[in-house]
Amino acid sequence: MPEAGQPPLSSRRSPSENGVVKDRPPRIDVELHQGVSVLTSSPLQSSSADSSWWHRAKPYTRTEIICDGAVHGLGIAIAVTAGTSLLVMAAVRTAPQEVSSLSVYVGSLLAVLVVSLAFNMAPVTPLKRFLARLDQAAIFLLIAGTYTPMLALIAGSRAGSLMLAFVWGGALIGIGLKLFVPQHFGRLSLLLYGAIGWSGLIVFNDLARALPPSTMWLLLAGGVAYTSGIIFHVWQKLHFHNVLWHCFVVLGATLHLWAVLDCMVLRRL
Repeated sequence: MPEAGQPPLSSRRSPSENGVVKDRPPRIDVELHQGVSVLTSSPLQSSSADSSWWHRAKPYTRTEIICDGAVHGLGIAIAVTAGTSLLVMAAVRTAPQEVSSLSVYVGSLLAVLVVSLAFNMAPVTPLKRFLARLDQAAIFLLIAGTYTPMLALIAGSRAGSLMLAFVWGGALIGIGLKLFVPQHFGRLSLLLYGAIGWSGLIVFNDLARALPPSTMWLLLAGGVAYTSGIIFHVWQKLHFHNVLWHCFVVLGATLHLWAVLDCMVLRRL
């Protein structure tokens, strides 16, 4: 109990060494945020890192999560149905010699969609942290996987062989960085995704000679869709930004899948 005439302990001030009275530092509370201990201060909230490379500080709403899951589900359904049709038709009738490269492509497409769904639906736990590594690494796998059947058509040329080696070499470096040091890679990865993704422009003329014009237009449209979606990926203050980002991902993936179908099946019937 304070003595008579003295202010309560909660309102006392601490004198500094030079006699100037200072306010006590704000009280520090500990809150539980999605299973992670987060430090906050009163009256102002601390800017300590309560988010990181693998989860947001502010959780998505239930509606956002449901919509995001629906978008992923749609993408997986398209990949399974169209991808299976592509492999069966190519193996049986139109492109049996291309089945191996097409399998790499379809497998990478399914991998990135399934891993992305698992990561985005998972609560903030150590499992989500692990899935974040796979999710970000799988993007490099998809880029290289998408290029594989297209570049296989010009692999007989020096430019085609070098480009295929460059794309897979860059993708493997990106995969390694995302799996082992994702916290040090950050937004720079977006530049690497874009650089590898648009590197096919280097062999544009070779591809234009080997692919139908419709395939080229679909490939370009898919690339634009992926790149445009990055705007919503980084616009994290926008409500439903993650859903919009994945809508563009599914759109880009669908256009590229259509391009491969067009080239390997439809134009060969």
